[in-house]
Amino acid sequence: MQTNLIKAVLPYFAASLIILLAGCGGGGDSNPQGDSSLSVLLTDAPAGGFAAVNVTINKVRVHQSSSASGNDPGWADITLNPARKINLLNLTNGVLEDLGQTLLPAGHYTQLRLELAANSETNIANSVVLTSDPNREIALDTPSAVQSGIKLVNEFDVAPGQHVDLVLDFDALKSVVTRGNGTYSLKPVIKVVPTELNGIEGFVDTAILGDDIRVSAQTNGKVICSTTPNPQTGEFFLARLAPGNYDVVLTGKGRATAVIAGVPVATTVSTTIVSTNLSRITLPISTTKNAGGTVTLDPPSTTEVAYAAAKQVFGGGPTVTVADKAVDPGTGGYVLTLPVSAPLLGQFGTGTLPIALSAQAAVAGKYVLEASAEGYTTQQVSRDVSAGVVQDFILVP
Repeated sequence: MQTNLIKAVLPYFAASLIILLAGCGGGGDSNPQGDSSLSVLLTDAPAGGFAAVNVTINKVRVHQSSSASGNDPGWADITLNPARKINLLNLTNGVLEDLGQTLLPAGHYTQLRLELAANSETNIANSVVLTSDPNREIALDTPSAVQSGIKLVNEFDVAPGQHVDLVLDFDALKSVVTRGNGTYSLKPVIKVVPTELNGIEGFVDTAILGDDIRVSAQTNGKVICSTTPNPQTGEFFLARLAPGNYDVVLTGKGRATAVIAGVPVATTVSTTIVSTNLSRITLPISTTKNAGGTVTLDPPSTTEVAYAAAKQVFGGGPTVTVADKAVDPGTGGYVLTLPVSAPLLGQFGTGTLPIALSAQAAVAGKYVLEASAEGYTTQQVSRDVSAGVVQDFILVP
């Protein structure tokens, strides 16, 4: 039986931080005061290896000047009183956290800040909990710059009496930096994504849900959006994607990678289905090997964090990221655990389900290892990891 994969009704919201500027005032859609109201709702993408990633939010602030400091006049604030501690990992698969609202004058805005509370001896405001040690809360170091406000520069206009939607994606996986001494720090990674609700939907085999399954939408090996399937149903939804074509990548602990290439998202309000409850995607068991080493920044930086990634290149097909992580900021060390069995590849084509996935033996164990950091030149090296490899990088501007 053939299934049409495009549908216009979305099942749930995606992992992102949503800022809604909803119109207010009496008498229809116009507001003689020229004010709109700002309401903020929080949601998030998954972060592997953690049972919880907690942040405590004091305030959300917006300003018309991108260069305004925290003490300058002109800020419009949402103040959380008391400050609210939120486990970002509870906000996957469409769960939203309402942070409140405030009036916002019409105008051109260029800056938004999220102000976090600081850890103290008597209160751990920001923390992580490891899946391997679920009863211990570990303080998450937040630099003073983060506590004074995570600064985002993004221009948007608010017309008198109207509303504007901004959607910001808070990537918990990349925002938590693991140090070699068993401590953790916050390096916020937040991006603006499309406001409209659309995306890619599917199901994975429930038998593999215990293997840390991750699903991402990628373009040219860059992860645009990621999520984890519903732990009961196996359903996943990659939401708020700009119209275009994406490679859907599925990975899991001790599992071969699966890729569905060229998945279209036609419009800002449509959903593309890549698998259904009756045509679930499964990932074969695979042995794994480690690719590790160090990434050194030359000159050193006290602000930038380096990232290591492992990508696979399918001949005549896509390039996809199979694993990536921030390196240890103290030692520069990284370890990526990678499947060595042949990955599976399928083409979306005309959208007929089930999409056939075939093993790509020529790609088995072959990766492009990549190191990158903001302000430094990205480096790549092709390696066969079938026996494990050590690969060091030195990044220069």
